[in-house]
This record gives sequence, structure tokens and C-alpha cells, in this order.
Amino acid sequence: MAAALHPPASTPTAADEEADMKVNKVLVPLDGSRLAEAALTPAVELLRENPAATLVLLRAAEATRVPGTDPAEAQFAVVHEAESYLDAVAARLARQGITQVTTSVWYGPPAAAIVEAAQVGHVDLIVMSTHGRSGVGRLILGSVAESVLRGTRTAILLVRDAAAPIVTPTAGPPREEVSHV
Repeated sequence: MAAALHPPASTPTAADEEADMKVNKVLVPLDGSRLAEAALTPAVELLRENPAATLVLLRAAEATRVPGTDPAEAQFAVVHEAESYLDAVAARLARQGITQVTTSVWYGPPAAAIVEAAQVGHVDLIVMSTHGRSGVGRLILGSVAESVLRGTRTAILLVRDAAAPIVTPTAGPPREEVSHV
């Protein structure tokens, strides 16, 4: 029986590791809020370091169903509003010198839209904001960021609102929530 010959395994070099870590496409999901747009800052910093990279601005659009109204009109309206918003953000970024920007509106729930857009678009990194809810708040309201983390294999950079207090189990509630009787 003849032995199969294989080339010796090569040890990855620093250049190989850098090429593996290179970010070519960054997805930033936006919902129109100041908190969501906070994710643009680190995303833009990454793009300034790699001008060939593309920034993909994503907005998930979902119409609320109202009895007695045409659902197609409602869908058209939310998609049109989402496109207008993303175009305005892209124009603002262009004025800052960030021109490798594409926009994308996905119809459906935010977490599912983000996961699917990242997969279909071959995104290297998702940069998104999180409310940083914990405990009951996250249980009741859910967490888009957590759903995305569980649903994708794409790398994610979570950006927390700088104004949000950090509450640990031993720290107690933030000062504003402390009752003075």
C-alpha cells in the first residue's frame, strides 16, 4: 500500500493572521435612534484604517398592521421612510469622507434582518448598539443584540450607550433610581 504524500503543514505567519483579520465589509444596523447611530463612530474608525472596506447601513422595516388599512401601503411607507433615512445617513458620512457606503432595507423583525443581511452580504463584522439591559428588562423587552449574537457566526462589536449606567449585582441601582425618603 502506497503512502499518500502531503506537503508539510505550514505555520501561519503574522501576515496570514493579519489577512484573516482584515475587515472588508462592516454592517451597521440602524433604527433611527441616537443610540443606534452611536455604532457609526467605531465603524467609521475601522473604515478610516481600511479605506477599501465597505460600510453597509441596514434598516429593518416592519409595518404595524392596522385593521381597515391596506397592508401594502403601510409596507411601502415604512420601506420608503427607511430608505430616506439611510440615504441621509450615507450623505452625512460622505461629507465626512466616508464614501464606500451602501444602504439596505430589509422587511421584517430587526434581529432576523440583521442576521440574514450579514450572511447574504458576506459581512466580516457587525457593529451595533445595545441598550445594555439586564435581568427583567431584557426578559420582558428582549434583546436584538442577544438574538443577533445567537443567530450569526459573523463577528460582532457591541457598542453600549455611554450615558447608560452600569449596574452590577452588588452595586445596586444607579443614583438616579435611589429613593430618598
